[in-house]
Amino acid sequence: MNRIAVVGASAAGLAAAETLRREGYHGTLTLVGDEPRTPYDRPPLSKQVLSAEWAPDRVALRAPDELDSLGLDLRLGVAASALDVADRTVRLADGSAVPYDGLVVATGVRPRRLPGEGAHVLRTLDDALTLRERLGPGRRLVVVGAGFLGTEAAAVARRLGARVTLLEPAPVPLAHVVGEEVGRVLSRAHLERGVDLRTGVAVHEVTDDGVRLAGGEEIEADEVLVAIGSLPNVEWLAGSGLTVADGVVCDEYCEAAPGVYAAGDVARWHNPLFGVPMRIEHRTNAAEQGMAAARNLLDPEARKAFAPVPYFWSDQYGMRIQAYGYLRGHDEVRVVEGDLREGRFVAGYRRGKRLVGVLGVGVPPKVLRGWRQAVAVGAG
Repeated sequence: MNRIAVVGASAAGLAAAETLRREGYHGTLTLVGDEPRTPYDRPPLSKQVLSAEWAPDRVALRAPDELDSLGLDLRLGVAASALDVADRTVRLADGSAVPYDGLVVATGVRPRRLPGEGAHVLRTLDDALTLRERLGPGRRLVVVGAGFLGTEAAAVARRLGARVTLLEPAPVPLAHVVGEEVGRVLSRAHLERGVDLRTGVAVHEVTDDGVRLAGGEEIEADEVLVAIGSLPNVEWLAGSGLTVADGVVCDEYCEAAPGVYAAGDVARWHNPLFGVPMRIEHRTNAAEQGMAAARNLLDPEARKAFAPVPYFWSDQYGMRIQAYGYLRGHDEVRVVEGDLREGRFVAGYRRGKRLVGVLGVGVPPKVLRGWRQAVAVGAG
């Protein structure tokens, strides 16, 4: 194998590239990214960058000399436009082509949007810096979507003195992931700090003066942030022959086709530990899957199934939220340590008779790691 291409200069893509070099691959290694920036970390965008606690350059995943040491054919600021699996070629938007013997797809996701113009989204460093310039004491911010991204941004905006209205179509924010009881605990943290949280509200469009709800009511705002989820970046794969369904569909080894692997937010793979296909949009998974895909690509005879216990975290008002496992689709939630009312607890999530996830709020990491092991072994 003399030519490997990694499409997506993301955390997953960088992890794949570094792993290939670390595992002894010395051939041509092309890293393609649609942004002009070198790979950077996204979780701080809605927290430390938005709050201006971090300078923009702090989110860089590697220093320039570290990237140079990888000997990359680095193609930044140009998106992939097509994939020809038969010809083993990635075509780029600037008209050039990248031939490959092996390929890792790590093109990530992009934000969903609402009809209308002028709303912010929060995916890139430029997105975060632009919104940060518009926030401050007395500024009115409407956040559409009370998922983790929306609630993190709302928490930062309140700390900056903005007046925040948080709109969510579900009766309880995040209930589909963490359950209603835990969702109410997280909601209460926002209500206690003056966020105008409105649930059961559908937003029809963004207007020049704010947003218009499905029933016609208008909510005025100086700025609008839309945080209603994301879409996998797979359009460039049309006609490639890869199976695309809410991401690039892969087997348990992260392989989508012979010699083609996927990793990170764009990959939908079968996780044998839980026995279900999943697509995980969390930073830890991106790095781990990038490494796994690279190893399996480089040595198919020794490849291993990618079977992680997914991990994610969120910081809101100094409240640390951490979770292990796959919480979606759970049948039961039960507090196994602490007390919901005190805001310090561990909740366990079951599907059938199996523990499939745990979530902790305000507890030390070592407490949660013990429960992680129970999830890993499929405890009943």
